[in-house]
Amino acid sequence: MTLVLATRNAHKVREFAGLLDGLDVVALPDDVELPPETGDTFAENALGKARAAAAATGGPAIADDSGIAAAALGGAPGVRSARFAGDDATDEENLALLLRTAPAGSPAEYVCAIAYVDGDVERIFEGRCTGRLAAEPRGSGGFGYDPAFLPDDVPDGRTMAELSVAEKDAISHRGRAARALLRWLADDWARGTANAG
Repeated sequence: MTLVLATRNAHKVREFAGLLDGLDVVALPDDVELPPETGDTFAENALGKARAAAAATGGPAIADDSGIAAAALGGAPGVRSARFAGDDATDEENLALLLRTAPAGSPAEYVCAIAYVDGDVERIFEGRCTGRLAAEPRGSGGFGYDPAFLPDDVPDGRTMAELSVAEKDAISHRGRAARALLRWLADDWARGTANAG
């Protein structure tokens, strides 16, 4: 099965290709325009992008919207995680602003919503990873806020950016949402096979 991933972000394409092992995950064609992320929730933003990708390509498409929510900031940056320090901010600028405005050790969580759209079929799958903020960035893996996120599932105090790819995929918000999507696709295929018989 081929799924169009509604992004041209090479990091995300690689990550999803690993998470959705057994499926052919391809990047969004260059000529497809995606709607702006103006939703109030991760699910709204993901669904808008998946609908646009499915309509443009005529096949099943997925999209995700994800970010970090800091308790000390009332859940911010949330859906504005990629634009926290401004519309054209880099990962480093966003991370620096988060560490300036939220206390070290305060609770935070990563949230991911994956939308699947194929014709009239639409589904949302959500994953979360709870943790706390580090005092300073550590590690060279991952991207975004990973160097300052200390996941609750890692008792030795490493940041998300200090984990191996396999360790991160096992506990990440995106990994959890992707596994929920895979379970649903497997169940849906099984139902279709049973009905065909």
